[in-house]
Amino acid sequence: MKNIFRKTVLTVVMLLVGITTFAAESVSFKVDAPMIVSVGEAFRVEFALNAKPDKGTFAAPAFEGFDVLAGPATSQGSSVQWINGNMTKSVSYTITYVLLPQSKGTFTVNAATIEVEGKRYSTQQTQIEVKEGGSQQGLSQGNEGGNNMEAQAQGQISKDDLLLRLTLSRTTVYKGEPIRAALKLYNRVSLADYNISKMPSFNGFWTQQLETQREPYRETYEGRVYDVYNLIEYLLYPQQSGTLTIDPIELTAVVQVIVQDNSHYDPFFGGGREIYNVRRELSSPRLTVNVKELPAGAPDSFAGAVGKFRMEATPSALQLAANSASSFNVRISGSGNLAFVQAPTLTLPSSFEQYQVKSTESFKYSGSGTSGYRNFEYPFIARAEGEYAVQPVKFTYFDPEHKEYVTLSAPEFNFNITPDTSSASSPQVVQGISKEDVRLLGNDIRFIKLGKPALRESEPPTLFSTTYFVTILCMISLALGAYTYISHRQRERKNTVLVRGKRANKVAVQRFRSAERYMHEDNRHDFYKEMLKALWGYMSDKFNIPVANLTKEYVREALQRRGISPEQAERYTTIISQCDEAQYSPMASAQMNEVYTEGINIVSHIESHIKK
Repeated sequence: MKNIFRKTVLTVVMLLVGITTFAAESVSFKVDAPMIVSVGEAFRVEFALNAKPDKGTFAAPAFEGFDVLAGPATSQGSSVQWINGNMTKSVSYTITYVLLPQSKGTFTVNAATIEVEGKRYSTQQTQIEVKEGGSQQGLSQGNEGGNNMEAQAQGQISKDDLLLRLTLSRTTVYKGEPIRAALKLYNRVSLADYNISKMPSFNGFWTQQLETQREPYRETYEGRVYDVYNLIEYLLYPQQSGTLTIDPIELTAVVQVIVQDNSHYDPFFGGGREIYNVRRELSSPRLTVNVKELPAGAPDSFAGAVGKFRMEATPSALQLAANSASSFNVRISGSGNLAFVQAPTLTLPSSFEQYQVKSTESFKYSGSGTSGYRNFEYPFIARAEGEYAVQPVKFTYFDPEHKEYVTLSAPEFNFNITPDTSSASSPQVVQGISKEDVRLLGNDIRFIKLGKPALRESEPPTLFSTTYFVTILCMISLALGAYTYISHRQRERKNTVLVRGKRANKVAVQRFRSAERYMHEDNRHDFYKEMLKALWGYMSDKFNIPVANLTKEYVREALQRRGISPEQAERYTTIISQCDEAQYSPMASAQMNEVYTEGINIVSHIESHIKK
């Protein structure tokens, strides 16, 4: 009876913990719509919510520029998982519309709203470009012949479908004024991969890399809608005046293009389709920045600080005994080129022994510049008693907004130095000072020992002994061994093919994990996209196949050359075909968990076979 009671209580507690965990999950409400459609081409717009909404609270946008052919159609689902005694529950609620473009142009789908437990959530605005003629993918009709397929794939990507831009927050600044530089990739096609091959040296700038938001967003540029990826962001601080040039950045992109091939007829999909990986070399424009010299007439207390700052000056104590250690602290805070702020000049009385200035800082980097503080500590020892006045500390910075120099001044401080109460005959030790860890005061000369020295040999010399030669041999052996090991590692690193082959399985496993996460989120598009990256990427890395040569036929031949059976090679390409169909056709019957399991099994089989 007691066991039943304990099990019941444990079950209730676990359910409460699981419900609490689920309730703490954040609610997200997103819109999914194509970026480019054609006039007369029907398409779907989906509003996805990861929670159960309040009844009757969904408000759809007006869909200006489109005819609503169907909708709203709602679908919902939920799943519960127990992992290590913890319950996780996921809910999906999707509202779907089928729209038809009325005319050519760029249209905005405004935000939709919905309420969950009385709290309102809304989607982001999204832009859709409506074009004349063919569909988004630009599928060619008819059979042009196998030799012309790659040419068709190349022709489907125009020069405006991929753009690389380095945007600057401003192009005319003062010396020391920050500039935010963002490297952006504008994309209107199916981007598979990219690699930055050349970055500029930013001559004349001090640079600080910023954390970058990698989630893509939509932006209209020169009348076209793009998916924009922020690749890298920098803070640039010009260190010299004049016209500074930022050289172009070079990037290699790999785009997946679908080409119609009626020689492999498929009655369901309207003909066979092949996916080609097309390489594009992109380059950002050369940019120039006009850096203005700071105005003349700067005060003597100016040392190059540009921005907006505050200053606080505080002594550790205003009254202390002679020969006592103390410090004076100056904190400069604000935003600007804090990394270049120097310690202000502190003038102490001649009887004060001053030591090296210590500095501590805390910086936060953002797109608007560097903010935080720098704290300067001036250690000193007051040697003589009396009343002393310390002149005000001054700090000057240039304010680029008001185009003027601003001088900050601390108040004047008066120190009261009392007589030293310690004995003058005994040595005094002062600790904690950076100039000397221990300083002896009161004795000029130590006692000199008298008499004849008694020197004797304490132990036999090591030079040319047995121990000496054994030590030399051990050192030579260790040096030879280290040289052999380092040479071997350097040869392996130079062999890029070997390095890629060794890392192929590790990279594939990481991508499978990403696909598994999308599978649990019921995100079909990103799941199949990540599966394709894992399968194609594994073949490219493992067998050193250039990305541009990755085709299903080439993959089958490569696997069979490595001893993989034709059945397993065909199984590998079949999984790729299932992912292709599921990614571009919502009616595909492939189940995500089956495709995920098959992909892991076939890669594991190939990996174990090659290692034999």
